[in-house]
Amino acid sequence: MLLRDLLAHPALHLRLLHGSDAALDRGVRWVYTTDLIDPGRYLSGGELVISGLVWRNDAGDSERFVATLAASGVAALAAGEAVFHTVPDDLVQACRRHDVALLAVPEETSFGTVTEVVVGAVTAARGDRLAHTLGRQRELLTAVAGGAGLDELVAQVSAAAGVGCRVLSASGRLLAGPPAPAADDLVSTFLTASRLPAAATGCSVFPVGSGARVTSWFVAADGRFDAWESEVADAVGELVAIAALDRARRGEGQRVASGIADDAVALVAGGAGDRPETAVRLRQAGLRAAGPVTVVVAGFPGRPDLAETARSILLDVGGCDAGDPVVGVLDGTAVALLPGPAETLDPGLRRLEPGLPGPLVVGTSRPAEPGALAGALREAQHARDLAHGRPGNLHVVAAADVTSHVALLAAVPDEVRRAFAASVLDPVLAYDERTGAGLVETLEAFLECSGSWSRTAERLHLHVNTVRYRIGRVEELTGRDLSTLTDRVDVYLALRAR
Repeated sequence: MLLRDLLAHPALHLRLLHGSDAALDRGVRWVYTTDLIDPGRYLSGGELVISGLVWRNDAGDSERFVATLAASGVAALAAGEAVFHTVPDDLVQACRRHDVALLAVPEETSFGTVTEVVVGAVTAARGDRLAHTLGRQRELLTAVAGGAGLDELVAQVSAAAGVGCRVLSASGRLLAGPPAPAADDLVSTFLTASRLPAAATGCSVFPVGSGARVTSWFVAADGRFDAWESEVADAVGELVAIAALDRARRGEGQRVASGIADDAVALVAGGAGDRPETAVRLRQAGLRAAGPVTVVVAGFPGRPDLAETARSILLDVGGCDAGDPVVGVLDGTAVALLPGPAETLDPGLRRLEPGLPGPLVVGTSRPAEPGALAGALREAQHARDLAHGRPGNLHVVAAADVTSHVALLAAVPDEVRRAFAASVLDPVLAYDERTGAGLVETLEAFLECSGSWSRTAERLHLHVNTVRYRIGRVEELTGRDLSTLTDRVDVYLALRAR
């Protein structure tokens, strides 16, 4: 009920002693009758305070009483004239100083009648709002039951509330609704605010569902939530609940796809990236790429328990026009196969940095054809290893920063690489399998020790003569002379190409 409507009520005969047009357009939330000189503890704002003024002994009392009302944000003061047969001038002056709207209640008008009018109007208005809210909720439930998408539901709620709404991922990726203004600020507010909802630049940010913010969603609605009418706040709250349901539904589908993605990534890691069963598994996991694929490896060092967090982050930031990524978990780290360039990851990762639960290390490969995915995975892993120990909470190393033999092997198709490794090492592997002689282990240590007999023996806890014997057997089986640089390079690359 507006104060203006109360003043115009023909049965009350109220008179306005102080109040601007803006004050008359204020809504009266409830009514409170008091004869206390300090009723502040019982006021929460928006009330019409009715008083018989029995608390007044002098002008100082009027100042104290009105100051309390102003601090509490009341809608107006209705002062009865029965005690003093008028409203004291010092009370009028105090209301002017504190800009509190003041109405005079004549002696013939009962406070009970004023209360009845206000309560009746407020209750009727609440009933209308409840009916409207229930109608809106029925419309939304009908739309959800009819299979309406999140975009349609966002548009419906935005129209009903009169404020623009959109749903975004933690990195600021738009999931539904119009483009978000100042997305960087919205993401920063969502990730770092001590409490939600919170106000950002021109918007209010609401969390969608529960869980870690860095892997969640949020709703950004135009305007400040603490200045909305209750009906607007209710409508936005309904959108948040609908978005949470949609997020849960997508999460169930993603959990199914995750198991398939894990299998596909394991096949790639095992060198079977070019085999038909891997291609089938990747399609089942959702990879729709027709061209080159980028491999991304991401994880929190020493925190395999955060592998699923790393998976969620790559799923969030890895989407592009070419499609969504396939993300599996391998050895405690997330591995993504992106149908596009890795450059699309960087903006999203940078936005997420303030909300990361620890240092995130990311390595990316060059785009690779399906037949060379195993090499691309090794390249991404090597890039990830180069990022260890760098300062900051986010470390990203691209394939261009990898300048070792890993980059060379990554460009070689898996089938060619496996054939080369087999041609060099198969006799050694077969000998080890038959005899358990440990030739491959000794060979790897020998090459890592730059051909030093003594350091190899020390590392493996063997006699130097044993090392010499084993390396001699490797040379016989491979037909290579490991005292020459050329043959050492061949054998080393064969070991890395397996």
